[in-house]
Amino acid sequence: MNRLLKTLCLGWLLLFAGALSAQDFTNADTLRFVDAMQFRMINYAFDKTLETRIPPELKDSVRPTLWERSQCTSGKAFRFATDSRAVAVRYNLLTNMHMMHMADTGIKGTDLYILDDDGTWQFVNCNRPVRIDSDVRPREDSIQRKVYIDRLDGRMHEYMLYLPLYDGVRWLEIGIDSTATILQPVVESPRSSPRFVFYGTSILQGGCACRPGMVATSILQRDLDVECINLGFSGEGKMDSCMARAMATIPDVAAFILDPVPNCTKNMCDSLTYGFVHLLRTLRPGVPIIMVEGPMYSYAKYSSFYGEYLPQKNSELHKNFLRLLDDDPDNLYYISSNGLWGPNNEGTVDGIHLTDIGFYFYAKTLEPYLQNILEARKAGPVDTKE
Repeated sequence: MNRLLKTLCLGWLLLFAGALSAQDFTNADTLRFVDAMQFRMINYAFDKTLETRIPPELKDSVRPTLWERSQCTSGKAFRFATDSRAVAVRYNLLTNMHMMHMADTGIKGTDLYILDDDGTWQFVNCNRPVRIDSDVRPREDSIQRKVYIDRLDGRMHEYMLYLPLYDGVRWLEIGIDSTATILQPVVESPRSSPRFVFYGTSILQGGCACRPGMVATSILQRDLDVECINLGFSGEGKMDSCMARAMATIPDVAAFILDPVPNCTKNMCDSLTYGFVHLLRTLRPGVPIIMVEGPMYSYAKYSSFYGEYLPQKNSELHKNFLRLLDDDPDNLYYISSNGLWGPNNEGTVDGIHLTDIGFYFYAKTLEPYLQNILEARKAGPVDTKE
């Protein structure tokens, strides 16, 4: 029995060692690293910067927590082309934070995608972030590095590199062979115009996708081949008028998608919705706006409080939608929370924040509306609440 146990243990150790060696790509120290900022950045709203997702001049005007969330790079990505036989990344995290209910690969990892020969984007690899205790080492030392893939064929390939969802980066560099060429992307994918702008909460920001490429805005960006700007702010999607004014300055917008209810109280849904949407419509007349209901938490059906309170919030949102519809019925749409995360309750990690399957269904629910807008057709039923 002991011999059998030892044999099994040895087998598991060999299997584990093999799994680790499968991740031992080319040593990153042998590669040449270049500043990613010289290449095309996609899915950003205002300035091409790693610092923030909102206008820098708003720093002293918004709540400190909103500014802090804006420093997360959610949705942003770089596009480039290279004939390198290895592709790597090296970057410095802003906070190197950790959460108990979200994978570090989603919080502070980076995803590499490659444009396949059939014209579709295919996932290559994600780096596994290293957590550094800031009490022992300064956060400035939290440099992550990863060789995503090596032993490539040496042909010129197009790549897309997604940035962290719940952390920021001070700088980011792309690693290639010392003799390889790295260029601006040749293929315009995603198209640079028009763009969709998404505004909302922690769910929209990416909680709790397992990696950056699985947030709903990035799924939609790849599916529709258009830039999708992520203005989701954890705990801070509270329909601030300054955000409506800022969003109104973004050029080439195909539609605004608004999903703020999870961060708003019932009274906020009643008192803020009309003013926020009306201001956006006034400043950007003719641009379609899609209002998305707040989610029914997985446990709401069984909770005497949430089973009553969450529908009340959506009722206030819908009441204001009807009021806005009376003002102007054109280019205004409403999406119910029914089935938003899929056909059952398996779409969340904690009853609220989404798993990858939840993000997939969320994206697939919105996709027909956005596709119709791109094709200059009516987006869909004006009101899908019923």
